[in-house]
Amino acid sequence: MEKPTIGAKKRLLIFLFCSMFGYLLLIGRVAFIEFFQSASLQELAYEQQTRDRLITPKRGSILDRNGEGIALTETVNAVSVIPVQVVEKEKTAQYLAEKLELEYEAVLEKVQQKVALVRIKAKVEPELAAEIREAAYPGVEVDEDVRRIYPYSELAAQVIGFVGKDNQGIIGLEAKYDELLEGEQGKILTLTDSRGNEVDSEQERIPPVDGKNLVTTLDVVMQQYAEQTIKKAVETKGAKKGLIIILNPQNGEIYAMANYPTFDLNDPFAINNAELADVWDTFSQEEQNDHLNRMWRNAAINDTYEPGSTFKIVTSSAGLEEKVVSPESGFYCRGFHVAGDRQIKCWRYPRTHGSETFVQGVQNSCNPVFMEIGERLGAETFLEYMQKFSFAEKTGVDLAGEATGIIHKLENIGPVELATMSFGQSFQITPLQLLRAASAIVNGGHLITPHFAKGIADENGNMVESFQYSQGEQVISRETSETMKGILENVVSEGTGSKAYIPGYRIGGKTATSEKLPRRSGKYIASFMSFAPAEDPQVMALVLVDEPQGVYYGGTVAGPVMQELLQNILPYLGVEPKYNEKEAEAAMELQTTVPALTGMTFNEVKQELFKAGLSADIEEEGEVVERQMPPAGETVNKGTKILLYLR
Repeated sequence: MEKPTIGAKKRLLIFLFCSMFGYLLLIGRVAFIEFFQSASLQELAYEQQTRDRLITPKRGSILDRNGEGIALTETVNAVSVIPVQVVEKEKTAQYLAEKLELEYEAVLEKVQQKVALVRIKAKVEPELAAEIREAAYPGVEVDEDVRRIYPYSELAAQVIGFVGKDNQGIIGLEAKYDELLEGEQGKILTLTDSRGNEVDSEQERIPPVDGKNLVTTLDVVMQQYAEQTIKKAVETKGAKKGLIIILNPQNGEIYAMANYPTFDLNDPFAINNAELADVWDTFSQEEQNDHLNRMWRNAAINDTYEPGSTFKIVTSSAGLEEKVVSPESGFYCRGFHVAGDRQIKCWRYPRTHGSETFVQGVQNSCNPVFMEIGERLGAETFLEYMQKFSFAEKTGVDLAGEATGIIHKLENIGPVELATMSFGQSFQITPLQLLRAASAIVNGGHLITPHFAKGIADENGNMVESFQYSQGEQVISRETSETMKGILENVVSEGTGSKAYIPGYRIGGKTATSEKLPRRSGKYIASFMSFAPAEDPQVMALVLVDEPQGVYYGGTVAGPVMQELLQNILPYLGVEPKYNEKEAEAAMELQTTVPALTGMTFNEVKQELFKAGLSADIEEEGEVVERQMPPAGETVNKGTKILLYLR
């Protein structure tokens, strides 16, 4: 026998080495799979051998501060098909199309798909779903589903927001707190073979985790008052739009935020403009989306504007804080003020205010007074106070899309810019930024964080977690704040804000008439900022009417709107009037008692309200009164609107 050659030995050695290396690789791979991939592979195998049918969780409710539901979820059903199990596809498709009011061809196309499971229709009423389940067509499955409903339809639409087909929030609080509200999906698992046929009738059900309930600072009653009031103001004045914000200046809780026009949360993709609706189908998808986004837009936080004379409270506070002015300081109005090379007029020009103190200048809303204060402060100090009051920053309100102020840089502020800024022109802020600054001016000097979220409630509406909001920076002294409260009370009792005066109540405020850009376009914004009680402010409100027709002055247009609003919300908040002798006599003549209207027909209600000197606002259609607000026996002013819910 011949001895193997050296070359053969080498080849044999290489073969043995390669074989051993291959075996080691295989052993390593087996060990890796066993110890590191077994769990994931088992999971993949399980998924291949089972069919998942998702269960939509119940989305958490959104409640007002008193536990009233303003966004709720009701249980409905979803109809799906397992194509491989459908015996007669055409017959099944025809049945489902008829019952669900769908196009036959579209249903048939879904039934013929080669997929494990296909959804035919969601949000199916329980009665109809039960009928389809009883028909027992092979391959047709009826599962749990949910539907979002908004009991008050248009109430606070831009604030609450709505959800899409997938139950995810799109705008407003629904979007901001989506993770808190949405919950976690559940599953129904069925064991199947490789072709998708069931091999076991037993099913494993993994229940969904429901979303949490969000308690807000909104108050349904005050929101309704605000919406009725601004709607009436916009329609009466033929205005483009309007808004009202009501908040607590001490802690930033927002009680109401009303935009008009508004839209129906239960049908958010229906345009609210009749003229646009008539030609809606002629618009491209991009154009339709643009119009819808404008309709959903919350002007209180998304839009900026020149605040005009309401901003004079900031100039006043800065002047007092820097001691360049005192309440007794003297001024003289010639009907204009010269800044740089320009003559800037007072709103009263060609008439003048003549000689006046600082307090009288605020009462008269005299532009030359504030231009002179601006000069005394200087551009750098003036801008420092604008930054202190955070006009260049977001307020931190818990809604998406908040805008920030558009403010001059220091190097761009000359004498003319400083003069116009001092009375609220040549820069832009949001309405909520103005209210945040105004709150600091009357609450002792500290900034607040405006907010809607109050906490989380259990299924019974009991608060289980409260959200905390820290007190902001001290921007002016308590002494300056106290002085400003007194001055602004005089604006309502004796000055340009007199149309918001209500006997028995100490109210502070400031009017504004803002000319929109471009100048001399004849377009204005009439606004009124107010707070009460003046000595210890518990509520602050801003009324803004955009492009009123005819008379456009803030005191004339927005003043009566503010008065009507406060006449309703102050008694509701439990703010007791304190009359002097003359006011007490007048108040007795103006007051009346709300009659009991529950159970009456609308014709009977009209007679009772006429006797009491009241009027009605119908919230729901029907024939008999189911609820009323305010309740029977409450004392209100004559002319107050009673909210009626009919059934």
